[in-house]
Amino acid sequence: MYATQPLLPEFRHIFGASEAAVGLTVTATSFGCAAAAPLVGSLADSIGRKRVIVAAIVILALVTYAAATATTLPALIAWRAAQGALMPGVFAVTLAYIAEEFPASVAGSAVAAYVTGNVLGGFLGRYISANVAAHAPWQVVFLVLGTLNLVGVSYVIVALPRSQHFVRSPLSFAASGRAMLGFLRDPQVVTTYLMGGTVLFTLVAAFTFVTFHLADAPFRLSTAAIGNVFIVYLLGLISTPLGGRMIDRLGNRGATLVALTASVAGLLLTLIPSVPAIVIGLAVMSSGVFVMQTSSQGYLGQIVHENRSTASAVYFTFYYVGGGLGAVVPAWAWTHGGWSATVALIVALQAAVGALAVFGWRARSTRNATSSVPG
Repeated sequence: MYATQPLLPEFRHIFGASEAAVGLTVTATSFGCAAAAPLVGSLADSIGRKRVIVAAIVILALVTYAAATATTLPALIAWRAAQGALMPGVFAVTLAYIAEEFPASVAGSAVAAYVTGNVLGGFLGRYISANVAAHAPWQVVFLVLGTLNLVGVSYVIVALPRSQHFVRSPLSFAASGRAMLGFLRDPQVVTTYLMGGTVLFTLVAAFTFVTFHLADAPFRLSTAAIGNVFIVYLLGLISTPLGGRMIDRLGNRGATLVALTASVAGLLLTLIPSVPAIVIGLAVMSSGVFVMQTSSQGYLGQIVHENRSTASAVYFTFYYVGGGLGAVVPAWAWTHGGWSATVALIVALQAAVGALAVFGWRARSTRNATSSVPG
């Protein structure tokens, strides 16, 4: 999804475009994902989780190959939107699969494992694309990523067990629409949706605009060097499972507030004009975000017990709209105040996440999740 992020400074020169324009290669994917998510949720509730997951990855691989044929920025943006439209078939449906197949006593740890996989994928997408582009034309990036998708789906076909608790729902977009309206009338569900979108906004904003910060004076890092900065994502492989256990112990709200405090501290550290300080700050900031993502996604699984794919799909609509906006909205702050203004915007939105957790969620433990949302 974010494979073009470390390439944005290069795209700025190749296509002669602004930061906001090249940021659309990130936004288009996020918005494509957001638009398709509700439809995919209805389909998965009808025909089954694994079928949708496998089909989505196969078609995604083909579209990723097609993105390598783009010769203009609008063409690349269009292919990126098509990629995004296929991704909910993996993301949203997998989250519903986890909610159904794992007991509440390990819900935090189970979702943490899922987010850990996303963390690893997020790192590899950025790291591989940066290092491939440092030695080959940028189009080769999409050929490599398409091939990795095919390798991945081969493993999914063999290793992912069929659902044991899946209950088929008739394919009815009218019924799905009613379920979505039910979710949007529930204050806790809406709070969870807003938290997911805001949290992803902050992560995408930080890692999108820090690439320009590091590519410009006084740092002037190369594309490969910027790609290496994304190694901080690997800390999520440690922080996310630990965060899952923290959620099981402190509850979603308590864990979110602890992670939020750490994330804000990391952001403030990036204001020091030093590459090591920026890298450490990004590591702390992103680790906190991964825990907040785990918490919001896990909380949704606790409060929704029917039409879970649809509920997850609406979550990801909010989630990826937030992420897409994070790649372009901070361009105004960047243009008028550079990195410090961008950090101020991100911190303000993280404060909003804290307010949502305090006032919108009940203090609960994953062991005591009993409420449901009518669907």
